[in-house]
Amino acid sequence: MSVHYEVRGACAVIALDNPPVNSFGFQLRVDVMAAIDRVEADAAVKAVVLTGSGRAFSGGADITEFSAGTAMDEPNLPALIARIEALQKPVVAAVNGAALGGGCEFALGCHYRVGVAGLQIGLPEVNLGILPGAGGTQRLPRLIGAASALDMIVSGKPMKSEAIAKLGFFDRIVEGDVVAAAVQFAEEILAKGGQCPRLCERSVDPASMPGGAEAFFAAARTKIAAASQNFPSPLKCLEAVEASVSQPFEQGMQTELKLVTWLMATTESRALVHAFFAERAANKIADVADDIALRPMKSAAVIGAGTMGGGIAMALINAGIPVTLLEVKQDALERGLGVIRKNYENSAKKGRMTEAQVEQRMGLITPTLAYTDLAQADIVIEAVFEDMGVKEKVFKTLDEVMKPGAILASNTSMLDLNKIASFVKRPQDVIGTHFFSPANVMRLLEIVRGKATAPDVLATTMQLSRKIGKVGVVAGVCDGFIGNRMIEQYFRQAYFLCDEGALPKQVDAALEAWGMSMGPFRMLDMAGLDVSWSVRKRRYVEMPEMKYSGWVDRICELGRFGQKTNAGFYRYEAGNRNALPDPIVEDLVLAYSQEQGITRRAISDEEIVQRCIYALINEGAHILEEGIAARASDIDVVYLTGYAFPSFRGGPMFYADTVGLAKVVDSMRQFAQNPLADSKFWQPAALLTKLAAAGKTFN
Repeated sequence: MSVHYEVRGACAVIALDNPPVNSFGFQLRVDVMAAIDRVEADAAVKAVVLTGSGRAFSGGADITEFSAGTAMDEPNLPALIARIEALQKPVVAAVNGAALGGGCEFALGCHYRVGVAGLQIGLPEVNLGILPGAGGTQRLPRLIGAASALDMIVSGKPMKSEAIAKLGFFDRIVEGDVVAAAVQFAEEILAKGGQCPRLCERSVDPASMPGGAEAFFAAARTKIAAASQNFPSPLKCLEAVEASVSQPFEQGMQTELKLVTWLMATTESRALVHAFFAERAANKIADVADDIALRPMKSAAVIGAGTMGGGIAMALINAGIPVTLLEVKQDALERGLGVIRKNYENSAKKGRMTEAQVEQRMGLITPTLAYTDLAQADIVIEAVFEDMGVKEKVFKTLDEVMKPGAILASNTSMLDLNKIASFVKRPQDVIGTHFFSPANVMRLLEIVRGKATAPDVLATTMQLSRKIGKVGVVAGVCDGFIGNRMIEQYFRQAYFLCDEGALPKQVDAALEAWGMSMGPFRMLDMAGLDVSWSVRKRRYVEMPEMKYSGWVDRICELGRFGQKTNAGFYRYEAGNRNALPDPIVEDLVLAYSQEQGITRRAISDEEIVQRCIYALINEGAHILEEGIAARASDIDVVYLTGYAFPSFRGGPMFYADTVGLAKVVDSMRQFAQNPLADSKFWQPAALLTKLAAAGKTFN
């Protein structure tokens, strides 16, 4: 059984028991329904307390059920909640832990709610592109008012129990044993006559809609439409909440069902659900046992106190892991520590932490100039200059000083990890940890597995990624791994488009309108053009067959390295990061086209998007073929969490599936016919061609 049933006096206590978060899968719904039958059949039971086992009340519906696109098996969650609400005996929700999504709706179906302080209560369905589908849009406004409910449902952000209690969600907030308190509360209700107040029988308080319902929802609609843009679910949430005001309860429930059914069929919802499951799949490493013994991870060391090293150190100490931070010069070390302190103090000024917490976190850093001070760390992460000679010196030194069993990690973004591992006598302990800047903020961590990397090193590093709040994705060894290898092809197409007739501002505008948060030229300016220039110069020697557009190097030769020099593909005014089109760059592009004998043409935004995005897709297919990525969904996770790919499109490989792989292949073959094209690149990857011919998808 997935529920525990006991009787305390006149009260039946029913505890949900479906680890880890008591999600309402089919069996739990069946068992709760059976427990309610038992309550009804027992005349000695006068009231019910519903609670959760473990640390959660309920995390909500089992997403695997509705993500399949089929109706939930009976009894579905709305029917279960309606059954509880209709019970003629008082039902008290003893909210012992987080009540999210369907768990919150389940509590709303109870006649009373008792909770403890510090809990998370929320309806986060909008984050999956849908809306609460078990009565949440109809009951919550009746309980806490239309404005508060609308904000909670549209934002998807949970509230602490103390805050939502002030809105009327809880009848009582208690300390200690919430089940005992709920039983006592139920006894008090019975002593007063055993009333069963039902939210379905209430109306929404008109005072909760400033200016009246019509004006309130009109203003909310304008605001939500402006903020939601590519996501249909927020406006549909508003429609559902509006129905709680304008329609009787049962009709409102039908409206909610109609809206959630429509949303579940949208590409946007499918993309968000795909991303949800893709992140969880990324944790699974096929040839590493789930129960493998992990290496200790009580302390860390970071080499380099610059932007990247400082960010990595912050990510570690934010998780409570002490860090020894090494620099080669005292002034660089002090500068790095100063930046870290300033970042924390800025957070304190914004109310995100206290001054005591600032000092506590700074106290977890031990600064040093000596490699010998790193010796006892469980993991050391180097964040030094991206040069193989520099990496060699660092790793040979680490091999001498680090204790046996320490994990030796490189933050390289594209260098050969196997070569780095060859510098030490313990290559099994070497792994790549490619953080993304700023490392204390960005969620992605590419975990690069070398040919000698030990399974326990890989598993321990994956666990560390979760501990520090990162989404770890395992990548094999190749130049650029997953993310940077793909983005290079995206950039190359952006350059070529300018050769042929576009300008940087048009390329960026087209891709930003499509959904990218930043176009390729703005992205490069932010990262620093010197970084991509150094990569190209290495490519000219190591991969002479790869074509590049020559005008891009000329930008760098002018000393224009992006925002850091106030000039790159755009110009920037001092202290302002707004990208301003620069006639110098546009003239340089036009001159280069003329020099190369290229007759410039009008290029559509559609062509810009297709060439840049399909370049990502094709390179992603090659990466899958080569086993650099284990799953297409892993590639999607990399781009969603590390490269600001639009979440409503689900990642490049998922987007290819939605377009249709046959259409992608046909378009690529057309691009190859362009006399200026890199025709070799536009030959579809074998995997892409195979899947397209079979009518299959990547995911």
